[in-house]
Amino acid sequence: MKKEKWIIAAAAGVGIAGLAYALWPKSKIPNGAIVQPFDKHKYMGLWNEIARLPNRIEKNLKNLTEEYSLNDDGTIKVVTRAYNFDKNKPVEADGRAKFIGPDTRGKLKVSYYLPIYLDYNVLDVDATYKYAMVSGNSLDYLWIISRENSMPEDIKGRFLAKATALGFDVSKLEWM
Repeated sequence: MKKEKWIIAAAAGVGIAGLAYALWPKSKIPNGAIVQPFDKHKYMGLWNEIARLPNRIEKNLKNLTEEYSLNDDGTIKVVTRAYNFDKNKPVEADGRAKFIGPDTRGKLKVSYYLPIYLDYNVLDVDATYKYAMVSGNSLDYLWIISRENSMPEDIKGRFLAKATALGFDVSKLEWM
């Protein structure tokens, strides 16, 4: 009986380790890819999603916007709005972002459901903070955002070249 319990425990341990390996990001974003210096004040305001890698979080959502504003405690309020075409209704989620390290570096974590925080890395932003490219902690999450509903071809090309150099599969991007 003792041997059976040990085998069950070992099998459970192997199963948990396998699940953790499957869920753990395989390719992390290099620290050198994150924008520094980063101006949090210029980043505040409304952003429109221009393109994204497909993901479960935003399935069936279109016309996605994110609005950022500074909280008194140094965190950032995030209001995400979109239209769910599958359910034929608008959706909204309020979140909170906080800097990981200095607030002069575009490395944050964002949470819509405390205490679960997900990585939010600003990988590129133009000089006027009108266009940006952000990612999660792996090559599975990438967004191109703009203050407008479009972006110039030269900025788009710059972002796509950088994303490709980092290892993102830009051929899978969904253009809004």
